[in-house]
Amino acid sequence: MSLSNLSRPGEPTGPPDPRPKTSDDNPTPPAAAPDRRVTPNSWQPLLRRLHFYAGIFIAPFLIVAAVSGGLYAISPSLEQVVYRDQLSTDSTGDARPISEQVEAAARLRPDLTLSAVRPAAEAGDTTRVLFDDPSLGASKRQAVFIDPVTLESTGELVSYGSSAALPMRTWISELHRHLHLGEPGRIYSELAASWLWVIAVAGLTLWISAYRARRKRRAADLVAFDRSATGRNRTRNRHGVIGVWIAVGLVFLSATGLTWSKYAGEHVSDVRTALSWTTPTVDTSLSGSTSGSDGLGDHSGHGDHGGAGHEQHVPEASGQTIAQLDRVLGTARAAGVDGQVEVSIPTDADTAFTIAETRQPWQFAQDTVTVNGATGAVVDELRFADWPLAAKLTTWGIALHMGILFGWVSQLVLLLLAIALVVLIVRGYQMWWQRRPKRGGAVAVGRPPARGALRRVPVAGAVAIVVVAAVVGWFVPLLGLSLLGFLVVDAALGIRARRKRVGVVTDAESESSGLIDSR
Repeated sequence: MSLSNLSRPGEPTGPPDPRPKTSDDNPTPPAAAPDRRVTPNSWQPLLRRLHFYAGIFIAPFLIVAAVSGGLYAISPSLEQVVYRDQLSTDSTGDARPISEQVEAAARLRPDLTLSAVRPAAEAGDTTRVLFDDPSLGASKRQAVFIDPVTLESTGELVSYGSSAALPMRTWISELHRHLHLGEPGRIYSELAASWLWVIAVAGLTLWISAYRARRKRRAADLVAFDRSATGRNRTRNRHGVIGVWIAVGLVFLSATGLTWSKYAGEHVSDVRTALSWTTPTVDTSLSGSTSGSDGLGDHSGHGDHGGAGHEQHVPEASGQTIAQLDRVLGTARAAGVDGQVEVSIPTDADTAFTIAETRQPWQFAQDTVTVNGATGAVVDELRFADWPLAAKLTTWGIALHMGILFGWVSQLVLLLLAIALVVLIVRGYQMWWQRRPKRGGAVAVGRPPARGALRRVPVAGAVAIVVVAAVVGWFVPLLGLSLLGFLVVDAALGIRARRKRVGVVTDAESESSGLIDSR
């Protein structure tokens, strides 16, 4: 057979291109330069690829954070039910002085150092007396619950942190924060918080861009389900609409969650310190001060505490210190610090009592005073109204993140937000599955968006992206490191795919050459 018989007029004489055509590999003619004109769609391929990969690989962490976070959000209400025997009492009558209540608890735990007390705020509540116990670990104290009327104990539980969380809420909190793995486990929650806002913003931008690209569109199409959609379009519609509903909430959870994180949290603290946005503190020192007569915090009227008639150094809260509690509480209430408070008990004569309003539902201001236990004079006071605005916003944000700020209302909203996030992620994976090749086998999945997204962005935009990514990656380290990891893996896969295609072409050319030679 002659060489001319291997081809027909008008057809290429070379072997057919054996490379598979996929949406991920769209080769362009070598002579065609990439179009870098600025258009509304310039950013879409990059955002789509970023949203896809972040969604695929970060979503498992987000699911764990959403489930544990939803449980933590409602844990303050669950706590009231689970520990009702310790937190409440049926006793009726007049409450005994707070000093007697604390003494009753101290007799039960003489082996521990008295730390603070949270007096019963209403009839039917118990008083929580807190003791330092080195065996419990950081930020944990032993709480003894005392009936204010009978002075009997209703039980003992471990209390955690400034929110005084009890064991169930503490367990859920530690699951949400570090999966009960300690410091190494915090990487999971910080990774989830670092990427959550990126995924939410990218997804929202893509959904709005797709809406604007429609020839016929209604405002309702952005936020309402399309009941006529079927198949993958139905899944995509549900995914997009739910994302619009909860986008603001996801960004809020991401921002507030990062304040608790280890690496990004340190940068947040540095910025707050540099801008004087930190929460102010009160002065608790009594050294070199004299007692004032009006109890209104006149700093110039305090004398030396080293003279006769004043308490000497005591390594632990003595009976005399406990006896001062009623006077201290009276001063604090007269100064406007009342309701549910925590009284920090000093362990030496040079330190004042600190009375601070605790974080409670529908309470937007938390005032604090320090009081000289020996004289009942106010040493210092800190009014919430005097806090920097950023400190106020941080406090409110933390309380809202914890499900406390608006009580059961915020808890319900956070629970629904967590459920919606899980549904959103499941819909995302469902879309990925529905994009799989029909002939790809049982384990085939959808192809990722096409490579080369950054090359399609205008040069100035590409440079800006790299700079912004570097700055954000430095401020949020786990975001930067994981993004760099995505790029390295993606580049390696791209190189592998190109080598594989070159190998296929080489083999095909060899087979064609052998066929020609044999003929």
